[in-house]
Amino acid sequence: MVGQSAGPIPADQRPLRLGVIGLNAGNGHPYSFSAIANGFDEVGFAVSAWAGIHAYLRERDPADFGVAGVQVTHCWTQDRVETDALARAARIPHVVDRVEEMIGHIDALLLLRDDVETHRPMAEPFLAAGLPVFIDKPLALDLEDLRYFRPFLESGQLMSTAGVRYSRELDAVAATIRTLGELTLVRGAVVGDWRKYGIHMLDGIFRVIPFAVEEVWSVPGAQHESVVLRQADGQPLVQIDALGATVKTFQFDFFGRLGRLHAEHTDNFSAFRRELTHFVDQVRTGRPSVDPAHTIRLMQTMIAAELSRAEGRPVRLTEIAL
Repeated sequence: MVGQSAGPIPADQRPLRLGVIGLNAGNGHPYSFSAIANGFDEVGFAVSAWAGIHAYLRERDPADFGVAGVQVTHCWTQDRVETDALARAARIPHVVDRVEEMIGHIDALLLLRDDVETHRPMAEPFLAAGLPVFIDKPLALDLEDLRYFRPFLESGQLMSTAGVRYSRELDAVAATIRTLGELTLVRGAVVGDWRKYGIHMLDGIFRVIPFAVEEVWSVPGAQHESVVLRQADGQPLVQIDALGATVKTFQFDFFGRLGRLHAEHTDNFSAFRRELTHFVDQVRTGRPSVDPAHTIRLMQTMIAAELSRAEGRPVRLTEIAL
């Protein structure tokens, strides 16, 4: 059941109060998003475990921080020591011992964990309370969970994307893709595994080209996870390689009859800031920032690849029915 939302929040009212939920191994998004909104404490970050995030924050001009009328006011992780460290590093004034304690004190929630099995149980109390929620990628790899989330996506109460959807490095590709003429092949290569990082490639690629996936094939016998997407006639083949433990890689190549375009996503700060801004706009207007049907199709593609790998066969997208 969709929660009873209070409706759009006018931008000229009091600051929008955001709550943040984290943290799981290898995912520093609670630190990144909170610091982008609130600014950061130099000493707090220096003693944190997130030196890479600290490094790119220090490269930014102070004017780059903040989203107008927004503050992260509350945070929770499963470890109170970690929660206190997050609060100090990102200047978050309130910590809570139970996630539900935020309800009534925040206007929207950022669920910044990419261990997908936690998404539904952690989001449910907030969605039921009518609060807008952003859920880190991937939203759901279980059909029942995706069915649960669908009405919240459609009502504009829920948003879920990968940061690479908003990659600055893909701007020029999106603006000039037509110069390639007929597209024949699109390739993406990404660090990590398909379950957590495949969605980055899907979100990036299908920001640039139309989604027309008909069949998904997880290639057997590869040294890494390789997924081929067969699209409708007239649309390019898409190949995504999740390279596992390797150097940081978020690479895109678009091949056409008249040329080729390449992009390498590196600017996490700008992508996350754009992502946060789009979510805030959705909260304020009550309208989905991303077409809900598109989000659902991407999750169906993720699930189809999982099924293809398990059963050793191509899977048609129509098999992943809601």
